[in-house]
Amino acid sequence: MIRTRELRPALLSTLVASLLLTPALPAVAQDAPLTTVSERSGFIQTGRYAEVIELCDAFAARYPDAVRCETFGTTPEGRPMKLLVVSQTGAFTPDAAREQGLPVTLIQGGIHAGEIDGKDAGFLALREMLEGTLAPGVLEKQVFLFVPVFNVDGHERFGAWNRPNQRGPEQMGWRTTAQNYNLNRGYVKADAPEMQAMLGLINQWDPLAYVDLHVTDGAKFRHDVSIQVEPVNSGDKALREAGTELRDATIGYLGEQGALPLPFYPSFVQDDNPASGFIDGVSTPRFSHGYMQLRNRLGMLVETHSWRDYPHRVKTTHDAIVAVLQQVAEHGNEWQALAEAADKRATRLGGDPVALDYKASDNCHTIDFLGYAYTRTPSEISGATMTRYDETTPETWQVPLCDDIHPSLVVEAPEAGYLVPAAHADWVAERLDRHDIDYRRIEQALSNAKVETFRADAVKFGDASYEGHQRLELEGQWKPETRDVAAGALFVPIAQPKSRLVMQVLEPKAGDSLAAWGEFNNAFERKEYMEAYVAEEVAREMLAKDPKLKAAFEKRLREDAEFAASPRARLDYFYRLHSSWDDRYNLYPVLRTDRAPR
Repeated sequence: MIRTRELRPALLSTLVASLLLTPALPAVAQDAPLTTVSERSGFIQTGRYAEVIELCDAFAARYPDAVRCETFGTTPEGRPMKLLVVSQTGAFTPDAAREQGLPVTLIQGGIHAGEIDGKDAGFLALREMLEGTLAPGVLEKQVFLFVPVFNVDGHERFGAWNRPNQRGPEQMGWRTTAQNYNLNRGYVKADAPEMQAMLGLINQWDPLAYVDLHVTDGAKFRHDVSIQVEPVNSGDKALREAGTELRDATIGYLGEQGALPLPFYPSFVQDDNPASGFIDGVSTPRFSHGYMQLRNRLGMLVETHSWRDYPHRVKTTHDAIVAVLQQVAEHGNEWQALAEAADKRATRLGGDPVALDYKASDNCHTIDFLGYAYTRTPSEISGATMTRYDETTPETWQVPLCDDIHPSLVVEAPEAGYLVPAAHADWVAERLDRHDIDYRRIEQALSNAKVETFRADAVKFGDASYEGHQRLELEGQWKPETRDVAAGALFVPIAQPKSRLVMQVLEPKAGDSLAAWGEFNNAFERKEYMEAYVAEEVAREMLAKDPKLKAAFEKRLREDAEFAASPRARLDYFYRLHSSWDDRYNLYPVLRTDRAPR
C-alpha cells in the first residue's frame, strides 16, 4: 500500500510568510538554501533557468552521498540540460544501478516550458525526501533521475502571457524550443537536439518508469489532474498488469491527498461542447507514454488542469511524483522482472500479428463528471456558439465516455526483419542509433532474394508542414517479390527487445514511422514522364497489337467517367504498361524478409 501523509493546506500556506523572507539563492555552498523562487513566493512565481543550475549543484553539495548533478546535453542556444541523479544506494551510474538490480525512475518537467509545475514540484519533493520528512526509504530502493526542465531554451523565452489558458505562475516559458520544435511530438522522429539528448539518457539508464509532467488546456471543470499510463491498453499484455497497478495506485494516492483525478485525458469529443463527452485511447509514440511501452517500459503522462491556480497544481504534481516513487520503491523489483520477461517475449514476435494503432469502439457508457454549470449561446464576437462556465455553480455532468479500446491497425511482423537498401542505409542507421535499435550491415550483395515489397495503392501528402515535415499517408499491402539487394544494406532483426519500436519506425502505415513523417517522400514523387505526343503513338501501337487491351480500355472509358474525362489519365493508362514506366514509383524502399541474411 502507498503510505499516505497528512494533507497540507494549499501548499504550506502557514509557511509562506516566513518563506518570503528567505534571501535570494546564493552561490553553491554547504548551507545554501534548497528552496525555489516558487516556494518563497508562495507558488505565485517560478524561477529562471539559472536557478535550476544553482539548485542542481546545491543539492549535490548538501547531499553528496545521495545526489549527483550532471549535464546530459546542450541546447541549440548553448544551455546545459541538467539532470539530478538521486539515490541512497550509492548507485550513481547506469552500470551501478544494473549491478545492484535497482529500478530507475525518470521524471521530467517542462517539456512544454510554460507548463512548469513539475520543476517546482520536483525540487520540493526532492528536498523533503532527502530531509527525511516525506516518503522515507523510497530512495534506498531505486535511482531517481530528475530533469527539472526538458525544453530549456523554451523555458528562457519568459513572459506573462505565454500560456493564456492557464492560471499562474505570473510568468513562464514557451511551449516550443528555440528551433520551434514541439518536443512532445518528437519521441520517435527525434529531430530536435534536446530529444536526441533525452533518448541518449533513456538508452543509458533504461528507466523502468518514465513520467512526463504537463498542464492541460481545455474547458473549465473541477477535476484537477489526469493520469494516463501505458502499457494498460497497448503493448505487452503481461506488462499491462504493472501499468494498471501504477496508474490506479497513483490515482488512489492523489484522491487521498484531496485531488480529483481522472484515468483519461479530458478533451471533449466535439470542441467546446461538454455534452459530447470523452474518448479514451492510446497515444502514438510521438508522445512519451506511447513511446515507452514500445520499449517494454512504463510511461506515465501527468496532466494537471490549467484552470486550477499554480499553488494547487504544484501540490498535485508534487503528490503525483511522491506516489510514483513510492510505488516503484514498493513494486519496482516485481515490475522490473515483468519488463525483462516482456523483452524476451518481444524477441519472439516474428510472424505474429502486432498492433500498431488503437482506437475506442462505439461501446460507450455514461459517467458522472465534476463540472460547472454552463450555457452555450451564440457569440456576438466570433459568431460561433460559445460555452460560458459559471465557476460559482458546481454541477455534475452525465456524459458519455468511450473507453473500450481495441487495435485499429494490426500488421504481421516479418519472420526475420527488415532490409534497408544501401542508398538509405546511412541516414536510417543514424535514426536507429537514436533509439539504440539493433541492426547490422550486409557485406555481400543478395541476388534474387525472396523478400516482401510494399507498393502504395493510395498516397496522400499532408496539405501543410507539421513539425517541419510534410506528413504522408499510405495504403497498400506487403507482397512477395524477388529482388537484388546491394552490399551495404542494413538488416534490422525483429528478434530484439525493441521489436515493437522497430515496427513503428519501419512499417510504412504506422502513424509515426519514417514514412509517415515524410522521410521517404521522394519514393512517392513521380520524376519521369512520357510526352503526350509520344504516349499517343505508344497507345495506338499497343491497341493495334492487343485486342484484349483495346477491350479493357474501352470498358474503362464506359464505366469510369472521371478517367474518361482526363487526357492525362488516359495516356498514363498505356504509359504504365510500357517498359519505360518507373517500376520504383510508389515502391517503399524498405523490404521485409523471412530469412536473416548471412
